[in-house]
Amino acid sequence: MAKLVFGMNQSLDGYVDHMAFAPGPALFRHFIEEAQGQAGSIYGRQMYEIMRYWDDEHTEWNSDERAFAAAWRKQPKWVVSRSLKSVGPNASLVEGDFEGAVRELKAERDGEIEVAGPNLARSLTELGLIDEYRIYLHPVVLGRGKPYFAGPRPRLRLIASDPMGEDVIRLTYVPA
Repeated sequence: MAKLVFGMNQSLDGYVDHMAFAPGPALFRHFIEEAQGQAGSIYGRQMYEIMRYWDDEHTEWNSDERAFAAAWRKQPKWVVSRSLKSVGPNASLVEGDFEGAVRELKAERDGEIEVAGPNLARSLTELGLIDEYRIYLHPVVLGRGKPYFAGPRPRLRLIASDPMGEDVIRLTYVPA
């Protein structure tokens, strides 16, 4: 059975914003390894559209960016959306019974499936389907934005805290 993992970069004051801060080289290499080992990713429309950046080649990319793009392209992706009519390569559109589709994915797959984006994570948290939360805590304060927990704050139990690079800590929680 697969494990659903919601992990994102977060500011000290609880916000996620891929434009406000970015992972350093060590953390980015960690994300490459994670992408290489994942059984796939589940996206909401907004996060999927952001991540489609990795479908295209960019001449200015360094070797780490090319490695991440290759890993991202290779893994299966499931996109939950009511408005999209099609998705890109190696991606499937999830329509209709969202909960049933995610439960089926968990039952049929092995390994970790990334949950990408706080809005999707909110829905999966409400359904009790997220098995692990990973907060990559950065030393920045944004003051506003989209919160990591976009909905209910589940009762959680800390199972690990790991330094990631020079100034980021990964906090790993499971439902209590």
